[in-house]
Amino acid sequence: MNEARAVNAFSPLRVWSRAAVELASLYCSLLLLALICLGWSLITLPLYPLLPRRAARAIGRRGIMGGFRLYVHWLQWIGAYRLDLTELDTLRDGPPLILAPNHPALIDAVLVLSRHPNLACVMKADLMANILLGPGARLARYIRNGSPRQMVREAVRDLRAGGSLLLFPEGTRSTRAPLNALSRSVGVIARRAGVPVQTVLIDTDSPFLSKGWPLWRRPPLPITCRVRLGRRFDPPADLDGFMHELERHFRSELQGGAAAQWIGRPDSR
Repeated sequence: MNEARAVNAFSPLRVWSRAAVELASLYCSLLLLALICLGWSLITLPLYPLLPRRAARAIGRRGIMGGFRLYVHWLQWIGAYRLDLTELDTLRDGPPLILAPNHPALIDAVLVLSRHPNLACVMKADLMANILLGPGARLARYIRNGSPRQMVREAVRDLRAGGSLLLFPEGTRSTRAPLNALSRSVGVIARRAGVPVQTVLIDTDSPFLSKGWPLWRRPPLPITCRVRLGRRFDPPADLDGFMHELERHFRSELQGGAAAQWIGRPDSR
């Protein structure tokens, strides 16, 4: 009986210790990501004015893929995430596409970019001035979302040059289940460039780093996330019809998923 009491007495301590280890591992991982981005920024700063556009774009995109892949492997190795990204690998060395994922959490872009060597990303304009992300993004010829016309023009040019494009049609992280309203820019770019839109379906059981998640709050670990390919849409002739069908496809595929159970719920924060 005394032995059982001793075990019970130490149970809260064990739970606390495990929580402390998980918290330290998770936030040390965020620090690791910052260091990876900073290191790549220091490398790319002198390269940007020296390299021709084509070489800079190729080196920049492969460097980002390599750094993010290292980070993703680390997350799996420490047991913070259980990830299934294998379907993304089928897109390597394929024809130009617009990859259009739903967007439950901040890590989504990292996951997709870690699997493709020639992928431009549409980024918020203010991130281009960020020391952690800006230099690498500029070398890779990522695309600012500041001016819609300029964004469309640059995206079409990149796609016609043989690259693929990562564009989140929601524009920001999901705040309504299963996803927010979609921006027409994905259809406009696809029509002008004459390239298909490949839907990418991201499902995760955790609201960690979703819209409104406090950075100090520890999520239950491990976090499970699966990324799979949805329907591939031909370049649209009818933009309104395309957008309606694109949103219908996302909703039908995501409605019963794990993320739909917490997106938009106040108690998930």
